[in-house]
Amino acid sequence: MTDRDLRSVQQARDLAVRAREAQAALARFSQEQVDAIVAAMAAATRPEAERLARLAHEETGYGNVADKTRKNLFASEDVAAFIAPMKTVGVLREDRERRVLEIAEPMGPVAAVIPSTNPTSTAIFKALVSIKARDACVLSPHPSAEKCILETHAVLLSAARQAGLPEAALSCMTDVTLEGTQELMKHREIAVILATGGIGLVRAAYSSGKPAYGVGPGNVPVYVDRSADVAQAARDLIAGKTFDFGTLCSSEQAVVCDQAVADALLSELQKNGAHVLSDADAGKVAATVVQPNLLPNPRIVGKPAAYIAALAGVTVAPDTRVLLARLNGVGRDHPLSIEKLSPVLAFYVVAGLDEGIERCRALLRFGGTGHTCGIHAKDDAAIRRFALAQPAFRVVVNTQTSMGATGYATALSPSMSLGCGAWAGNATSDNVTPLHLLHLKRVVWGLPREQRQALYDRPPAPASVMPPPTCVPSGSATAPEAEADDAVDFVAEDDVKRALRAGRTLRLLERAIVTPAARDAASGHRVLVRADGEPWA
Repeated sequence: MTDRDLRSVQQARDLAVRAREAQAALARFSQEQVDAIVAAMAAATRPEAERLARLAHEETGYGNVADKTRKNLFASEDVAAFIAPMKTVGVLREDRERRVLEIAEPMGPVAAVIPSTNPTSTAIFKALVSIKARDACVLSPHPSAEKCILETHAVLLSAARQAGLPEAALSCMTDVTLEGTQELMKHREIAVILATGGIGLVRAAYSSGKPAYGVGPGNVPVYVDRSADVAQAARDLIAGKTFDFGTLCSSEQAVVCDQAVADALLSELQKNGAHVLSDADAGKVAATVVQPNLLPNPRIVGKPAAYIAALAGVTVAPDTRVLLARLNGVGRDHPLSIEKLSPVLAFYVVAGLDEGIERCRALLRFGGTGHTCGIHAKDDAAIRRFALAQPAFRVVVNTQTSMGATGYATALSPSMSLGCGAWAGNATSDNVTPLHLLHLKRVVWGLPREQRQALYDRPPAPASVMPPPTCVPSGSATAPEAEADDAVDFVAEDDVKRALRAGRTLRLLERAIVTPAARDAASGHRVLVRADGEPWA
């Protein structure tokens, strides 16, 4: 075939079929085999982190090598360390009282769509989490990042094959077109889609008829309260906004500042490299950065501030790190209120917390619903009021949102795929992990009615103001039948509910694993504590 789109479609079909064939073998692997393969893949990419970052920067022109290297290491070190103890094979949990066994089953071949903004790190991440769940994986690169993603795949596959992975269990498209990617996503042999990219691509993933984890856009607002450490807030805002020149969807897009500290914050931002634009210059930058369709101009994505200023005809110091534009509204009449994917930052001044909450809500509704927002404050009541009101599933406190939302600067599950929930048309609001790529088979025994009723009738524990635990995912050991005097290493949702009904606490070992459902069930209750009796966090 001479037409590339036809070659791409045929290749997608071939790789999907081969992935399904390899899936049959991969599904029979033991936990030890899977862990050895994942560890080998992660170890192989670590020494290649800078080289792959350089390839990505040279091919796409986005971001910078140093920060892309950090993202590659985040995937190969932080993510790898987080998923290493996860049990993803066989019996994950046994509830002896309810007589329920939970057994892990792989979903099947994954179509992993890779973006151009974070190509190599996302390829590493999606390969690791897929194989950890015993799912074969087909990578579909963005056409403008094809070479660096293919090289990343080559590094991963070489290590994986040496560790025993069937070659077809980790493949990558080489004839990349939109038609080929769409064919891959809807192919009958593909079980689930991990889609990272633009709105159109994510919508295509969800309309493919397959289960899909798509990532919505992020238009991240950050509120700076009058109680904030202003100097630290300024450092975090600049560090987050400039990380890889703003290519992460979790990077800060707008600062919403209490007027009581606005002058002080502006001064600190300038000390850290921000250039405050005049109204006239802000108009020039807006015309350069934002297209008529209210999407970022590809020419400025992931470019340094001085480059963008020169493109707009605005004079700034060569060492300028961020272009800051004062705005007084959100929406089509204020183009810099969109997600800008570059070191351009909107700045709003508000009359206190209530107005700040509403401004941040408006910014999220304009293009970041469900994703991420941030707050800098020392006032715990203000933090909680702000968090309760925001339509975002990650509220990052007193650190940069850029890598805080990914779990790099926080205790969230380390991930390069951040779900935005049903509010944004996404299947999950979680940071995606291997646990999102497997199913649970439940083996259950009959129980007499009176025994079931006794389980249901246990009174709940009294409510507490303790925050929910921050430890997320997993699936390690079994038998959480221990009484309060015995520390456990794994907690699932049923364990929390049973403890609440019994009016007791669960004492956790230092490296204990708490499932997302267990975390949610424990929210608002002082039911999870450390082995020494201190609150679990």
